[in-house]
This record gives sequence, structure tokens and C-alpha cells, in this order.
Amino acid sequence: QVQLAESGGGLVQAGGSLKLSCAASGSIFSLNAMGWYRQAPGKQRELVAQVTSGGSTNYADSVKGRFTISRDNAKRSVYLQMTSLKPEDTAVYYCNADGTLWSRGRPGFDSWGQGTQVTVSS
Repeated sequence: QVQLAESGGGLVQAGGSLKLSCAASGSIFSLNAMGWYRQAPGKQRELVAQVTSGGSTNYADSVKGRFTISRDNAKRSVYLQMTSLKPEDTAVYYCNADGTLWSRGRPGFDSWGQGTQVTVSS
């Protein structure tokens, strides 16, 4: 009932920049937190950055000062501006969002995008 469409991944050299975008669609009554996670080969999925509906942000220590998360509530979208990229940032990046649906009782949802590959070459 909720779809998250990601875009913006790709191949970039170390020190370069990329911007990821994610747009939510479906029977959404309210969007709460939106965020980005990543999973590198052989590793667990980890939180990269998250932004609440009120604009509070949270970052993984490894990306603080290099990545910036933002959201556009009118567009139901979240963005991740990544700068000074390092080879260790290479991973599949997943968009995540939670909130409530228009259905009776306003059930909650917690949805994931399909993932977008980010590869940083040294």
C-alpha cells in the first residue's frame, strides 16, 4: 500500500558526491520518520541517517559532516546528499519510511524501497 521509489545511485570516485532521492506514494495518511539505511556485502544493514516529521535528524558517526539528509513533506520525499565519499561508503542504500495509512483505524506502516547501488572507487 506504500511504495518508496529511490533514485540517484551510481559509480563515483573517492572524494566525489552523489544525491539520493526517495519519494513515497500510496494510501498515506501521515509520514513520520524517513531515513536511509545501507548494506554492504557481508555486512548487516545499518542506519545512515534519519529525519523526523519535525525535522530532527540523526546520523551514523561514520557519515557525520559528510552526508546531509533532508525531506520535503509536500512531496513526501527524502533526500541524502553525500559528499567526500569514501570506498567504505560502497553499499546498497535503502530508503525507509513509517507512518499511518488512510485505512480504518489508521494502521501503521514501515516500508522499504528496493535499494539503489552506490559504488565509490578508490
